Amino acid sequence: MEKMLCMIVFGALAIASLAQDASAQTVHVVGDNTGWVIPSNGAAAYTNWADRKTFRVGDTLVFNFTTNQHDVLQVQKSSFDGCNSQNAVGSPILAGPANITLNSTGDHYYICTFGRHCLNGQKLAIRVSSSTSTPGANPPTSSAAGPSGSVPGGTDAGPSGSVPGGTAPPPPSSSTTVLASFMLSLSAIALAAFL
Repeated sequence: MEKMLCMIVFGALAIASLAQDASAQTVHVVGDNTGWVIPSNGAAAYTNWADRKTFRVGDTLVFNFTTNQHDVLQVQKSSFDGCNSQNAVGSPILAGPANITLNSTGDHYYICTFGRHCLNGQKLAIRVSSSTSTPGANPPTSSAAGPSGSVPGGTDAGPSGSVPGGTAPPPPSSSTTVLASFMLSLSAIALAAFL
């Protein structure tokens, strides 16, 4: 009986630990309260925003914008630099807000394709690292990035779970974290009572 209780407690701890790890991804609201708009200070607004963030595989970018006024499109570096959609990775997401799960490491580039929005600074470049390393926030400048249109490390993966013309699935809810914390607490109490 004691052995069985011990196995249950440690099993619950293992499940709680896994649930905690699965929900540890970060949701990044692009531009914070400003959202995904034409920034008043040009591209520096999103560059400065990204410099303060750490992006990892599994994180979610949330682009808050008004449908029919903006969109978001992942592109290769050459299109990012030239503000065009010729080297698109996937299709534009036309309905806001757009949730994009980061599913690969490397440099990721996003633009708005409406009018001159990108030329006026509505573009975002980020570097995504694996969930276990400590990354830099922004990709290298164009002079250090290699051939035009290339992405260091050869990763050109598009947004995970995105539907052309639609949005990706919503980010994970915090209820998973609450459940994991509850299970961990319950397991600790049971273990303390057992010992």
